[in-house]
Amino acid sequence: MARRTAPRVKPSLYISVDVEADGPIPGPYSMISFGAAVAGRQDADGYEPADPQARTFYRELRPISEDFVPEALAVSGLDRDRLIAEGSEPVDAMAEFGAWVREVSTGAQPVMCGYPASYDWTFLYWYLIRFTCASPFGHSGCFDMKTLYATKARLPLRAVAKGTMPPELHSKRRHTHHGLDDAIEQAELFNNLMAWPGR
Repeated sequence: MARRTAPRVKPSLYISVDVEADGPIPGPYSMISFGAAVAGRQDADGYEPADPQARTFYRELRPISEDFVPEALAVSGLDRDRLIAEGSEPVDAMAEFGAWVREVSTGAQPVMCGYPASYDWTFLYWYLIRFTCASPFGHSGCFDMKTLYATKARLPLRAVAKGTMPPELHSKRRHTHHGLDDAIEQAELFNNLMAWPGR
């Protein structure tokens, strides 16, 4: 009887994404900017980190709604009137982003990673489907760094905050609430978490 060989698993390319939005959910509120940085690649032989500054993407978007939460808008420091006048049209920005993801992930399956991924993924996936009718990540290609740390640290998820992490896991970069800055910072955190043996 012929012996079965294990199916070849396609590598994963992890892309750190950070979203800035003017409210809690997409649709009634708008994603006003987002940044992405390639963090690294994983295959059957292990994880290989990338230089997060080497392959990046950033756009500021025209709002899709008149509604916004002033406190949420203030976090990003972006000027809403300027975005209305000068921001990229979401349909163009999301098409460009989808093309960029497909280009950088040639030969691999792209996976969005974030801290926490839930908020950023909600906006990113909604915008991709709403404006391009497709997601290069599929419907579930996201990875939550908070969960990764909780698992490796053997902690309940609700006990986890960045301040509870060992200092050596943190990026040396400041968290600025600029989409690209924070995507790069989070990519460095992801690389450190992937290398960390845990507790």
